[in-house]
Amino acid sequence: MPKVLISDKLSPRAADIFTERGVDVDVKPGLSPDELAAIIGDYDGLAIRSATKVTKDILDAAPNLKVVGRAGIGVDNVDIPEATKRGVVVMNTPFGNAVTTAEHAITMILSLARQIPAANESTQAGKWEKSRFMGTEITGKRLGIIGCGNIGAIVADRAQGLKMRVMGYDPYLTPENATRLGIEKVELAELLVQADFITLHTPLTDGTRNIISADALNKTKKGVRIVNCARGGLVDEMALAAALGTGHVAGAALDVFESEPATDNILFGMENVVATPHLGASTTEAQEKVALQVAEQMADFLVKGAVTNALNMASVSAEEAPILKPYMTLGRQLGSFLGQVENQGLQSVSIELDGKAAVLNPEPIVASTLAGLLGPVMESVNMVNAAAVASANGIAVSTVRHDRQCDYETLLRVTINHASGTRTIAGTLVGGDKARIVEVQHIAVESDFPAHLLYLRNYDKPGFIGDLGTLCGKYGVNIATFHLGRRDVGGEAVALVEIDGALPNSMLADLRALKQVVRVDALQFQQ
Repeated sequence: MPKVLISDKLSPRAADIFTERGVDVDVKPGLSPDELAAIIGDYDGLAIRSATKVTKDILDAAPNLKVVGRAGIGVDNVDIPEATKRGVVVMNTPFGNAVTTAEHAITMILSLARQIPAANESTQAGKWEKSRFMGTEITGKRLGIIGCGNIGAIVADRAQGLKMRVMGYDPYLTPENATRLGIEKVELAELLVQADFITLHTPLTDGTRNIISADALNKTKKGVRIVNCARGGLVDEMALAAALGTGHVAGAALDVFESEPATDNILFGMENVVATPHLGASTTEAQEKVALQVAEQMADFLVKGAVTNALNMASVSAEEAPILKPYMTLGRQLGSFLGQVENQGLQSVSIELDGKAAVLNPEPIVASTLAGLLGPVMESVNMVNAAAVASANGIAVSTVRHDRQCDYETLLRVTINHASGTRTIAGTLVGGDKARIVEVQHIAVESDFPAHLLYLRNYDKPGFIGDLGTLCGKYGVNIATFHLGRRDVGGEAVALVEIDGALPNSMLADLRALKQVVRVDALQFQQ
């Protein structure tokens, strides 16, 4: 039974979901890094929020870890490259707190417009400074949204309900989606110049860090108000403080900061700043929602192989998983065949899908095939990191789905180009789920993927089978099945021989010395 550790405070219902779905679970929030490292080796999964830091040291101590699930959006506390290298899937729950965060951003906009926090503090202090707090209407004002994904789209919808005019900058926003969302799609420069309010809803990346810089603030209209409920680091806090000080920026509302917990910040104490302690996802509903979602996602992965909201692996729905599993096994075995036969100077890989395979989600099949191909020569390669390993080694990967008649109901072909030529193999599924070889080097030959397989390329000449049988008898090797194929009479041929156990090196040497034999490989396949 898979075992999961919940190391941060989650809804108690999350533990119930793991148990109900056949996963053993321990709940131990508040562990120190050393305490976590001491026990993480016992677990297949780790469910976290923002307190637990999944560092290289933690991953070093977790040889059995298969998945990290973050209840929430941000994964700044997870070393994703290191997790990927080790084949650990990293998931988050990007939709669970989208509404809550969007509502917080709208609340910040309204708070800025009417100076509500400062007015509240003044009034409760016994003052009655009605003339001091002159606000501004938001009706008809231009709201510029930087990042129009899940949260940004909800903010746009709510803002339109408040009769704001919404423009958006997002390189991934298509004109069709912009029209559907009622957003005027603009470039960043235009948004900065025209917006009365600017709200940020984009991830923190090298490209978005300090997207609201001193230069960007200089381009904004006088009296603009800035809202950030996304990620600290999107706004240059020093530059913002300067612009607030001169009055060019009329106000700023920040829920996130460059350094958190933010107990001290250059913006604190400024009258025209509203600050909250990273409350974007802090509602009862959101906390419950993301906890349940991460438990469901992790349990489905560990029990069914479904991959949802993964940041370093292609998604596979719970419905797709049982359909894709035999294809992924076929791809892994075909890749393993080629990886054992030719593992030097690999330059490119082509994976072709025919028949029923052509209509499936190809990414998990490709990942499994690459893992099988690279596994014989590279340690710790798996479905999670195979594509990254291939890219890092300069191996080009292509996928082709054919819309054509096929000799088989479904077919998967893998072709590799390497320093000395090209190799190819094709396979199908028998009975819907049993992987079977149907072609090697364009020669028709059928075989299963047994634990031990002898692959021979030879000339189609009399005496070959007799010589092979004689050597097997000499070394006490039993032949379980024997499959032959040839290109033409007397020409190149292929033999796939299932044997009961590994071959001694001396027998391989004798096989290679046979005059009809061109090549011999002793292959092993994971069952």
